[in-house]
Order: sequence, then structure tokens, then C-alpha cells
Amino acid sequence: MKFISKDDYLLRNIFKIKHKKWELYIITRILHSLNDPDIEYVCQQFVKSKTGKRYLADLCFPSLKLYYEIDELQHSSQKHQYGDTERKKEIIDATNFVEKRIQIYNSLKRDRKLKDINYDVDKFVKYIKRRKKFFELKGEKIIWDYKKKYNPNFYIKKGYLDTSDNVGFLTQRDCKRCFGYKGGHAQRAVWKIPNTDIHLWFPKLYKNKDWDNSIDENLSKIIMQRTSRELLWKANKWKMLVFAHNKNVFGQTLYKFLGLFELNEKKSNLKMHVFNRMKTRINLNKL
Repeated sequence: MKFISKDDYLLRNIFKIKHKKWELYIITRILHSLNDPDIEYVCQQFVKSKTGKRYLADLCFPSLKLYYEIDELQHSSQKHQYGDTERKKEIIDATNFVEKRIQIYNSLKRDRKLKDINYDVDKFVKYIKRRKKFFELKGEKIIWDYKKKYNPNFYIKKGYLDTSDNVGFLTQRDCKRCFGYKGGHAQRAVWKIPNTDIHLWFPKLYKNKDWDNSIDENLSKIIMQRTSRELLWKANKWKMLVFAHNKNVFGQTLYKFLGLFELNEKKSNLKMHVFNRMKTRINLNKL
């Protein structure tokens, strides 16, 4: 897996929105005015909102638990749709995020004047700076250490994995390293943590050649079934730490931590296995 440098990451983010005039103008104005390399941002990031719905956020600041919506008239009815073609993509849990919006058009359904747009954008930049200070006053360091984003050693040192931290890794090996694995790369759907009854599961939660797995809007229930609808094996009382196979905003494979799931024996059968989420936070030192 090729590692993307931070400089390349910054440039690729902007390149994604090059054909969207208002998004390009507003987002670049925000970033240039902010001029803060310690604040992580993502353009065009799928999020799970407070309502449980998933949609595409124009600009997301994960460390500040904040995202920004640019409401353009021509996109108002379609930009946030989350269809089957998008189910391969990474979802950031933004249920505890603050949402801010800017409306491009006026009451006459025409674009507002640029000076008025600039005023609102600059006001939002001031809000970002205040929000950073708010977190720092609580003792939280806002430092964008880009190299640790997908580094399992960072989470091993913390001692836990939490879905609210939007944890993801670029390889199955890195997922397994959080649980003492010392070996090399090996691609498998399931790996059992030694001396426990817990497995790591790396499912594709979208239809593919062999499987038609899915997850609900709240990311709390997984349904496992074969694409061919052939019978499954008899289910046991499985406990699964789920690292879902996704694509991040640059198309890289990402294994996203979704929590601890257990088999629902009452709702499972030989055609379909149902797993319910039991925990969103896992202590790595006490499974």
C-alpha cells in the first residue's frame, strides 16, 4: 500500500473539487485564511450525521468535530444522496460533530454577491479558531500528526480503539498488530485473537462477487449473506471486532473500525446471519 505524503494529501484534497466553482472558491479561502497546519481537514467526506443519515460533507475537520456545508441551488436536492455506488466509501461518524452551513443563493434563487459570501466565510474562519481554542482549554492538543493517522502504534500506546475517533488502517496486518500480531501480510476474512473467543472480521459491507453483506444506517447491525443466496454454515455465538473494507477519499483500501459485534442467534438462520453491535470502544489490554 503506497503511503501518501501530507503534501500530496493537501493537493489531492483541493484537486477533487476543481470543477466545483463555489466549493473551490470557498474552501480555498477558508484554508488560506486559516493557515494552520495542525488542523486536519477533508474535502468531500461521507459522514453519519446526528439523524443517523449518511451524506457527503463539503469540508470536514475531524479533530475539531466540525463540518461545513456549502448549499448551492443546483445541488440542493441531490448532493447529499448516499446510494449503492457509494457504499464502498469510508464513513466518518459525525453524530457528535457541529454542523455549519453557508447558503450561496438568496431568496430570489440567485447567487449572492461575492462580498457577502466572503463576509460569511471569514466569520466561519473565526469560528474555527475559537473552536480550536475551546478544545485546547479542555486540555486536548490539536496537532495534525499525519503519519500517525493509520499507525497502529499510536492506538497501542493509547490502549484502546474507539469508533468516535474514526479509526482506520491501511492493511489487515496493522489491524491485527493492535492485538499482538507479529507476522507479515496475510489477507483473510477472519483472524482469531489468540487465547480469546474474539475474531477480527474484515467484511466488505457492499455487494460483490461472493457476498452481499450490508450494514444499517446507524452502523449497528450487519447482515451477512451470500450473493448467490447459497446456504451458510450453522452459526455459533461469535464475537467479531469489525474492520470494514472501505475506500478512503483517495481510493485507497481502508479497514475501518466499527466496534464489537455479536451474532444474534434468534434472528440468524442458514440463509442470513445477523450481527448486532455491542461495544464501540475496546480496551486493547483487557479483551
